[in-house]
Amino acid sequence: MNQLHRYLDAAVLKPEMTQDEAAAAIRACVELKTFSVCVRPCDIALAQSLCQGSQTKVCVVLGFPHGDQLSASKSDEAARYINLGVDEIDMVANYGWVKSGDWEAVQADIAGVAAQTKATGTVLKVIFETAHLNLDEIAKLTEICIKAGADYVKTSTGFNGEGAQESQVQLMLKTADGRAQVKPSGGIRDAASARHFIEMGAARLGVGWSSCAAICGDGKAAGSGY
Repeated sequence: MNQLHRYLDAAVLKPEMTQDEAAAAIRACVELKTFSVCVRPCDIALAQSLCQGSQTKVCVVLGFPHGDQLSASKSDEAARYINLGVDEIDMVANYGWVKSGDWEAVQADIAGVAAQTKATGTVLKVIFETAHLNLDEIAKLTEICIKAGADYVKTSTGFNGEGAQESQVQLMLKTADGRAQVKPSGGIRDAASARHFIEMGAARLGVGWSSCAAICGDGKAAGSGY
């Protein structure tokens, strides 16, 4: 498996990053030909300018990192990002509603964004924050995402609790059963872990941009965290 870079959604999301730091991170990802850079909304134009003509797409986060915005605000966010020409959107589900068992509200929240993305062919990934959910909630939320029209289900933001765990990813893959793709995210910092999730069936991996070079070079990134 020598195409690891084409599975990577490289996260350039730390809130304290300066514009120069974000630009340097995006350039590094473009050089590695990662599938996408996943950026803060304020960096959409910057990412588009640096990714233009490259193999790297521009993904933006929505409702990040807690997912507790008004559903109407999420839908409006999606429309604005689509109008700006982003390729993909990673939205955070309202996992407080998931914990409350308010599945109708959860589905409507996701469907409002999916209505925008489906109309334009924009890829939609829904972030669960699996560290705060039990296995029954993860399975149910996977089904809800599929019904609502999501293209991918994704484990984590990388900013709130543990990242991708094998048992959770396996459950998401089994439940989705090909009806949606699965994106493990958070804590993937070496080539071996990346390969393992891909071999399980993951279609994309969310990784911190600073780990991309090590993963692509068949190594392991130093430090901890996203």
